[in-house]
Amino acid sequence: MQRPFPVEPQLTAIAIAYRNNKLIADEVLPRVPVSSTSFKWLEFDFSERFTLPNTKVGRTSQPNQVEFSAKEKESSVEDWGLDSPVPQDDIDTAITGYNPLGHAVEATTDLILLDREVRAANLLFNGANYSNKQTLTTAQQWNNLDSDPVALITDAFDLMIQRPNIGTLGRRVATILRRHPKIVAAYHGNAGENGLVPLGFLADLLELEAIYVGDAFLNSAKPGKSPALLRAWGNKASFTVRNKLANTKGGVTFGYTAQFKDRVSGSIVDPDIGLRGGQRVRVGESVKELVVAKDAGYLFENVIPANS
Repeated sequence: MQRPFPVEPQLTAIAIAYRNNKLIADEVLPRVPVSSTSFKWLEFDFSERFTLPNTKVGRTSQPNQVEFSAKEKESSVEDWGLDSPVPQDDIDTAITGYNPLGHAVEATTDLILLDREVRAANLLFNGANYSNKQTLTTAQQWNNLDSDPVALITDAFDLMIQRPNIGTLGRRVATILRRHPKIVAAYHGNAGENGLVPLGFLADLLELEAIYVGDAFLNSAKPGKSPALLRAWGNKASFTVRNKLANTKGGVTFGYTAQFKDRVSGSIVDPDIGLRGGQRVRVGESVKELVVAKDAGYLFENVIPANS
């Protein structure tokens, strides 16, 4: 099929390989391939696994039967992409070792991934996506030295049908939690209450496989105005079940990202770029972030004051 915007393998390779290590969307909402732009996915009823039937069997009777159902839902990936114009003068005068088109692909990919990070944060930190959630009072907030965040978190885990295996924290939340005196005391064996515990220790303390910290900033100012940087991940803490083997056909996991084909990139000659024309670089991907099991997560809101 002839496409008006040709995909170039070299630029696509750059777009696929490019990673921003400060972003966590791919860890907390893993990518799951789908075979079409429209796809179906299964929503499971947790209660079926805990509704106990009569398992006793008479000497000549037939055992009772159980059925496990799932709601089939439909969704579609959405296209996300950006163009970046590169003047021909920039291409012709580029210094050795610098590829203006490749640089444009990397910079454009960075913005696409940042946009995905914001979507993931909005999904993961949205209380409407959780069956289990709690808004902390001033006395419970983790900046309060008399609060007990470990007890609060682990008590919440004990109420869940399936215990979470990963945590997702905003950067400020992670910092305050890691230097909470009760957590520092646990790290030092009650020998001190000052310091900053390693993130790995906090994960071990809460019996989690990993804790991911959202570091991303975004500029909320309109173009031409002075930058106003905000954190993409706010003052909340999410704990979810992540099953990397789950897909649209099965497997209990809080959420994932349906992805149709790989990220793509290409360029096309554009005579309207500057005096001598240039090339227009395009980068994009087709994805959809989904929450598929609201029971498989716990969200703490208002965990620290807004101005912390």
